[in-house]
Amino acid sequence: MTNANILMIVTSAAKMDNGEPTGVWLEELTTPYYAFLDAGANVTLTSISGGAIPVDARSVAEDGENDASVERYLKDKDLIEKVATTPRFTDIDTGGFDAVFLPGGHGTMFDYPDNPELAAVIEAFDRAGKIVAAVCHGPACFVGVKATDGKPFVEGRTVAGFTDSEEHAVGLQDAVPFLLETKLKELGANYESAPDFEPFAVRDGTLVTGQNPASAHKTADLALEAVSDIQKAA
Repeated sequence: MTNANILMIVTSAAKMDNGEPTGVWLEELTTPYYAFLDAGANVTLTSISGGAIPVDARSVAEDGENDASVERYLKDKDLIEKVATTPRFTDIDTGGFDAVFLPGGHGTMFDYPDNPELAAVIEAFDRAGKIVAAVCHGPACFVGVKATDGKPFVEGRTVAGFTDSEEHAVGLQDAVPFLLETKLKELGANYESAPDFEPFAVRDGTLVTGQNPASAHKTADLALEAVSDIQKAA
């Protein structure tokens, strides 16, 4: 159990540039949220623009056919209300948080990268030795983020994220502004992955990343582990 304070920042992008509906991939929000909550953490849910978080309709199936965390969400009036009424992440004082977690979904490819305000939050957490975690397309948030020496945030760091072959498998390689795996490698990351759509997450110090929706729980667990290590060392 932990008394950690975790900030979640979720996409507000409801459409891709081609007009196709998108948003957060719900499992990537609900699985970490409940993993943190069940571990005793305090979770503050925010979004890029504030208001209702758009949920990718493809990430929600008929009742009884979803990931366990999504099924739990569909019966959780409290979290449903939070998802519908998020504060904008810039309206939150981030000083008291131990970790920031960024879920994925294709929406993130449009409002996470090259976002100066988001980059500032990530850089602040990193400079303070706090945990930065992202899953699936969530690592798109690192595009435009700088390390203390001015180099790309992910340069020389081990990361995971949605693979190029996974993007082709879902048929959205032409709908996104860039392929995430390729971009992370271009930024100098030590990119690692498992076979497509298999669970995979990796921790590099205070940086935690996961590959795809199936990796959401592993990513959350590693984030909790990282927070615990810092608390023990304090």
